[in-house]
Amino acid sequence: MVRIGISVEGTTEERFVQKVLAPYLESKGIYVTPFNMMGDVKLDRIKSELQRISYNFDFVTTFYDFYGFRGKEDGETKSSLEERIRNHAHRSIKDKLIPYVQMYEFEGLLFSCPESIEHEIGRQGIQDWAQGVLDKFGNDPESINNSVETSPSKRLEKNSEYRKTTHGPNIAAKIGVERIRSMCHGFNEWLMRLEEKAG
Repeated sequence: MVRIGISVEGTTEERFVQKVLAPYLESKGIYVTPFNMMGDVKLDRIKSELQRISYNFDFVTTFYDFYGFRGKEDGETKSSLEERIRNHAHRSIKDKLIPYVQMYEFEGLLFSCPESIEHEIGRQGIQDWAQGVLDKFGNDPESINNSVETSPSKRLEKNSEYRKTTHGPNIAAKIGVERIRSMCHGFNEWLMRLEEKAG
């Protein structure tokens, strides 16, 4: 059994971990607990939060949206942000830390299955719309991006009655972790790193 604390960006991610990710990983001998940053994701706060939760876990990891990360530098990338999280972390936890930043935000994962978006939201035609978005980005949910205004969550809110904290985790549950992993390579690589810790 391996215990991992996950520092998450907000309530949507917290509920996703509780409802979808935790049961999936528990079957693999990994027990995860989310800690909600309430949207205030910046390096100094991350440093203190990771150190605080590290005492009760074998490892600690992060699950933050690229868009939601405060204080990004010009030309910032997923890799550079993850490296900055690692470099900024307290020395005592660096061996326990698995930094992860989700591109471009949690809602991108939901485009792994447009059918599940329509089933949960219940608006006819949204499956075809979501599939069109996915096609435009090469069938890669983690690439859905143009600007903050056209981020995955903003697209969903504009074209449906999408409510982040309710619909988001519910759609993800309908899709299932295996389907999300098959479509989202960054997310899959993160879970592989967590699974490695279970031996």
